[in-house]
Formats: sequence, structure tokens, C-alpha cells
Amino acid sequence: MASSDDKQSAEDRLIAHYFKPIATHPGALGLTDDAAFLTPPAGCDLVLKTDAIIGGVHFFAEDEASTVARKALRVNLSDLASKGARPLGFLVSLALPHDIGADWLKGFAEGLRLDAEAYACPLFGGDTDRTPGPIMISVAMVGSVPEGTMVRRAGAKPGDLVFVSGSIGDAALGLVLRKGADWHLNDAERDHLLSRYLLPRPRNALAEAVRTHASAAMDVSDGLAGDLTKLCRVSGVAATVEAARVPLSDAARAAIHSDPLLLETALTGGDDFEIVCTVPRDRAASFRAAAAAAQVQVSEIGTIAAGEGARFLGADGQALAFNRLSFSHF
Repeated sequence: MASSDDKQSAEDRLIAHYFKPIATHPGALGLTDDAAFLTPPAGCDLVLKTDAIIGGVHFFAEDEASTVARKALRVNLSDLASKGARPLGFLVSLALPHDIGADWLKGFAEGLRLDAEAYACPLFGGDTDRTPGPIMISVAMVGSVPEGTMVRRAGAKPGDLVFVSGSIGDAALGLVLRKGADWHLNDAERDHLLSRYLLPRPRNALAEAVRTHASAAMDVSDGLAGDLTKLCRVSGVAATVEAARVPLSDAARAAIHSDPLLLETALTGGDDFEIVCTVPRDRAASFRAAAAAAQVQVSEIGTIAAGEGARFLGADGQALAFNRLSFSHF
């Protein structure tokens, strides 16, 4: 007599074994249905975001499966943070090559579980497929904000101050290191840059401060120069940033000291997953205090004025010229 397990397809067994334990919300229905349900918190709007990462493009084949899973979640969590939203849950779709086995899936599921718990963001479902190409992981994330309070890119006004969280350029420099660069860094500096590329640190702890005080915001995924330019374009304003005020880690400073041309890489390279936002001048002190309470570093780097575009000024006060403003897949 066949057991219930014998009657399941291989895909059903995979889902039940690796992913059902992460689907802790009642609306996930134990991943036994074709869909899930979610009741929005009272008086809140839902905030929706989806992003995908692909082997050989966003991560290396040798990266640990658990780290790949966490990166897939965190790049989406970063967008929610910049909208002032708190995460409610996510869907994940996997396209897996035939050489992906049980060990990789076990590590991937463990990475999902760790960050699903850490960010209070349960799994609601998804899909699994085979592919002849590289691994592809697509996450669709759902968050919430009090009704009408999502922070948009369009909202910056002349007179606002420009802030950025954390430090800029570490991940882009870490990727260059992964590809074989050598700037005579010490082990701690190398490890810092490599880890920032490998695993983003989304600033979800800052979400409430952004929602309460910022006039416009977005996450920095494609490079600070290009992303701030996008924010200015949608808002119909101009930004002036002093490059010397952009926060850099000690490791990034050491790399740029070795090769000054790396400043452009830091400002335009992407994968920072920090938040850039504009804050009215009379809200700036409150924003700094809220960020300090959330234990997230923020730095004032520039100002908003009438006009268009974003200028980055060097030490001589002249505008820096970049070969490209930001990373683009196309």
C-alpha cells in the first residue's frame, strides 16, 4: 500500500520538506494550496515589491546557498525600508539547474528561515522550476504602512537636505576584489568589502524614521549617483552633493587611497542597499535623533534646489564627471 509521501510529486515533496517549515503564517495554508491570503493591518496600505537575483550576475556559483537566500530576501527588504514600510511576508520562485541537489536546497531553506525570523517576514508560497541556465531566485515581498504614508521618490523639495544611511561603495569595491583586484588591503579591510557584497544589510530599522520625516526616499541599489539622479528626476528638482561628505568605510577609504579612480566605483557601482532620502530642513534634527534611536548611522551629504539632475562636487568645488552614473542591466 502506497504511503501519502509516495503519492506526492517530487516537487510537492521538495516544497513540504524544505519550505513548509518556513511558512508559519496561517494564511500560507501550510503551502498546501495554489495561493495564500493576507489580511492587511487595519488602517494600512500594502506596499508591494519584487526583485530577482541570478547566478553569475548577482552572486557567484561558489557562494553558500544560505547566503544566496538571505541576499535574495534582503534586496527586497531594502526597498521596503526606503518606503517606510514594515515587512509582512514574501513569495519566492526558484528556477534550479539539474545539478542543484539536496545539500544546496537544505542550505538555501536554512538561509530563508534565518532571515524570515530575523525580519518577522514569513514565507507565503511561491514556485519551483527546472532551468538549463543559471539559478534564478525571484522574491515578491509585501509590506505595510499607515494609510497614505508610503514615502515615494517624488516628493523632494528645494531646501531639503540629502541624507544617506550607512556607508557607500563597499559592495561595489568588494565585487572588484572578488574579480581579482589587489589594493594591498589588510585582511580586515578585504573581509569587510567582500562581506558587504556578499550579504546586504538592509536598513529596516530606519523605516519608521524615513516614513515620519523624509519627503522622498529610495534604496541605493544601482549606485548613489544614479539613484539620486532618478529621485531628482521624478521629484523635478536638483541635488548638489559634496563627495567628501559621502560616508565611506575605513576599508573603502584604504582602497581609494591606493587607487583614487575607485571613488567613481564607490559612487556609481551599486549594491549598497542603503537608503538615500531628502528631509525638510526643519525636520533634520528629528530625523537624526530617530536614526540614532534606531542605531543606524545617517550622514547629511548635500542639498536640494530648483533645477534638474544631481551634481557631485570634488574637493576643488568642481563637478565630478563620471563615465556612467549607475549600474544598468541594459
